[in-house]
Amino acid sequence: MHSSDFGPDFTWGIATAATQIEGAANNYGKGLSIWDTFAGKLGKIKNGGNPKIACDFYHKYSEDLALVKLLGFKAFRFSIAWSRVLPLGRGKINKEGLKFYHDVIDACLALDLTPYVTLYHWDLPEALSKEGGWTVYSINEAFNEFVRLCAVEYGYKVKNWIVLNEPFGYTSLGYMLGVHAPGLTGLDNFLNAVKHTAIAQAEGGKILRSEVINANISTTFSCSKIIPYTDKQADLMAAERVNCLMNRLFIEPALGLDFPTANWDILEKFAISNSIWRYKEKMAFDFDFIGLQNYFPLVIKYNTFVPVVNAWEVKAKSRHKPYTAMGWEINADSFYDIIMQFASYPAIKNIIITENGAAFNDKMMNGAIHDQERINYFKAYLAALLKAKKDGAPVTGYLVWTLIDNFEWAEGYKAKFGLVHNDFKTQKRTIKNSGYWWQNFLKK
Repeated sequence: MHSSDFGPDFTWGIATAATQIEGAANNYGKGLSIWDTFAGKLGKIKNGGNPKIACDFYHKYSEDLALVKLLGFKAFRFSIAWSRVLPLGRGKINKEGLKFYHDVIDACLALDLTPYVTLYHWDLPEALSKEGGWTVYSINEAFNEFVRLCAVEYGYKVKNWIVLNEPFGYTSLGYMLGVHAPGLTGLDNFLNAVKHTAIAQAEGGKILRSEVINANISTTFSCSKIIPYTDKQADLMAAERVNCLMNRLFIEPALGLDFPTANWDILEKFAISNSIWRYKEKMAFDFDFIGLQNYFPLVIKYNTFVPVVNAWEVKAKSRHKPYTAMGWEINADSFYDIIMQFASYPAIKNIIITENGAAFNDKMMNGAIHDQERINYFKAYLAALLKAKKDGAPVTGYLVWTLIDNFEWAEGYKAKFGLVHNDFKTQKRTIKNSGYWWQNFLKK
C-alpha cells in the first residue's frame, strides 16, 4: 500500500490544536482560557501538567512547520485560540494575537502547506465561562463575533475551515462528567451545552459562507463504532443510546434531520421541553465536508447502576483485545465500519479523517524512538481507510494526530501521540521512526 493508491487529489496532513502545543498561555495579550484555569486546580491534570509552555509552538512554529514539510505532508491543521484574539471572548481585540496567526498562515503558505483552521478546539475564554459558557444562549452571540472576526481577518488566504472540534467530546467531558474543562457536571448542563453547540456549529458555517469567498467549510465529530456486548435486548438498547450520543447527536441536526432521541425518554423530554423543533433550521448547514475523528470502538453492555444512560463500556483489556497506552482498543475493522456508517447519510458528500492516531509508551534509545506499534497501527488503519474509499465512502483526506507529543488535556504530558518526540525541558524535537515511516509512505 502506498499513498498514491488513494489517488492524486487525496489530502494528507497533520492535525494540532492551540492549547496543546502553543504555550505562551499568559503572554502577548492572551486572556485566560478554561484550560488555563482548570489546569490550575489540584488533581485535574495527571502529574500536575499545564499548558503554560506546552511545546512552545508560539515561538517555534517555523521549525515545526518545517518538520511537517520534511515529513512530506501537504496540509497543516491548527486552531485559533479564542482568548488569544479576543481575551475576554468578545469586544476588545488583541492585535498581537491576530498577527501571530497571520504569521503561522503565511509560514504555511511559504512552505506550500495548505492551512486548515479550526475555530473552536475546546479553549473557551474563561471570561465567557464565568457567564455560563456553553450552557447559556449568550455564548452563541459571542461565538458568532469570534467566527466573523477570524473569517474577515484570514479568509482571503485561508479557505479550509473547521467550525468545531468534537462537540460531543467537550460537552460530555466538560459539562456532564466534569473531567475536562470547565469541570461542570450534571445532565442539565450537558443538554444545554448540546443545544447551544448545535446552533453554533451551523451558525459558524453560515458566517464563513457569507464572509469567505470559495470557502471549504467543515465541522468535526468524534465517532466510534458501538458494539453491543451480547445480543440481549438490554445490551442492544444500551448500545443504541450510546450510539445516539456519540455518533448521531450533532451530525443529524447539522444535516437538517430531526434531533435524535433513540426512543430514549431523557432525550425525548429534553427535545419537547426545549421545543427543539423550532431550532431545526437554525441547527442545519450544508457543510462542504465532514471531519471524522476516530480512535477506538466501544463495546457496550447494559448496567442499571450507571446513571442516565444505563450503559457500561467493556474494556479492551478485559476482553483480551489489543489496546494502546490509553487503554483504547486497536481495531481497524471498526474504523472501516464507522466511516461507512457516516457515509450512509445521503447528504454527506465529502469526508476527511481530521484526526486519527495512537498513544504508546515510547522510549528513546540511543537518540532514536523505535515506535513500531504506532507504525503497525497506521498500516492497519490506512488499509481500512482505503477499503472504505474503494467501497464507495467519499473520503478525500486524512490528517494524522499528531505532529508532536503535547499537552493531552486531562492526561497532561503522559499520553504521547506524536510522530515527533518533544523533550519538554529543552524543547528539542526528535523524529520518531513512525515519522520516517510516513515520510517514506508519502513519497510513493
